[in-house]
Amino acid sequence: MKVFFNNFIKEAKIIFGEDFIPLHRPIFNGNEKKYLEECIDSNFVSSVGNRVNEFEKKVAKFVGSKYAVATVNGTNAIHIALKLSGVKPGDEVISQALTFVATCNAITYSGAKPIFVDVDIDTMGLSPLALKNFLRKNAEKRSNGTYNKKTGKKISACLPMHTFGFPCRIKKICDICKEWGISVVEDAAESLGSYVKKKHTGTFASISALSFNGNKIITTGGGGMLITSDKKLAERAKHITTTAKIPHDYEFVHDEIGYNYRMPNLNASLGCAQMENLKNYLDIKKILSNHWSLFFKKNNINFVKPIKGSSANYWLNTLVFKTKKQRERFLKYTNKRKVMTRPIWRLMSELRMFKNCQNDGLKNSLWLQERVVNIPSSVPNKFFNEQ
Repeated sequence: MKVFFNNFIKEAKIIFGEDFIPLHRPIFNGNEKKYLEECIDSNFVSSVGNRVNEFEKKVAKFVGSKYAVATVNGTNAIHIALKLSGVKPGDEVISQALTFVATCNAITYSGAKPIFVDVDIDTMGLSPLALKNFLRKNAEKRSNGTYNKKTGKKISACLPMHTFGFPCRIKKICDICKEWGISVVEDAAESLGSYVKKKHTGTFASISALSFNGNKIITTGGGGMLITSDKKLAERAKHITTTAKIPHDYEFVHDEIGYNYRMPNLNASLGCAQMENLKNYLDIKKILSNHWSLFFKKNNINFVKPIKGSSANYWLNTLVFKTKKQRERFLKYTNKRKVMTRPIWRLMSELRMFKNCQNDGLKNSLWLQERVVNIPSSVPNKFFNEQ
């Protein structure tokens, strides 16, 4: 394996041409500085400004939704999406243990408790089969919704995630949840630019969430967005994310408990510039993924690809090692040599905050936790300059 490790280090240095190679860094090769300066000069740097509205329209058009509502971060977007989907304190939300902690934090912000259902090995996202089996065994339909027979609590929503930008079997998940009367919220935080056939991730559910954190395909520094084609949901989302203030020229009247979640104009200025290069970034990341795919095929290492009928944005290129020991050796060797590689997240069910949450055994999740590694996936200047 040491020969393979060395070859990987050499290949990464050739591709990225840096002494220290991060997992995923932002790239600012467009109008970012220009738009930021214009924003500063306008004095509209907070949540009121034309760039916020422009950014929302650009993202909505790109993903194919009718509306988009920009938020401070992706976690806030999930929180509001759950609230608007009917999740109430004391309810339960089905999700996956193999996810970033923000998914479960947002469930907790809603006053609900997660239920962890297993993922599929090939997508690393929520498994429709596991979901169906869990509901058949543990749930019952009542006149006002679906309830957990074990806890007696209402299962009000299902929150699947498109892990690392690889689409899960979202259509099947939505079909199952429709049968049970359970709302679906898509955590599409990592999957801007990913599709199932020609339909963008995040547009299968009534409302979904995106993220524009500093390590995403495009970034606003910090930021998120709700996407929906439901006008009432969009209007309500915008209202409660802007402190539930009733529009007025000068009066301050608020008609319910709201949230200060509206994205500032400064961040949206970055987003508008980033959106102008998004297609280019996606094209380059596909070139990079093809390059890595050939490299790992020669070295007999499993390089993750999207399942048939879907296309990924390759936000983070992903390997699955045969054993935990191989993975650990790879992580130590690469990071010691300033090539950043990272394991997949620790299962939420193993964290102190969520260890008492109900789960279905999580066989696939546990298997993946021991084997998955992300490798450098930034847009390389080498490939960018070739476009």
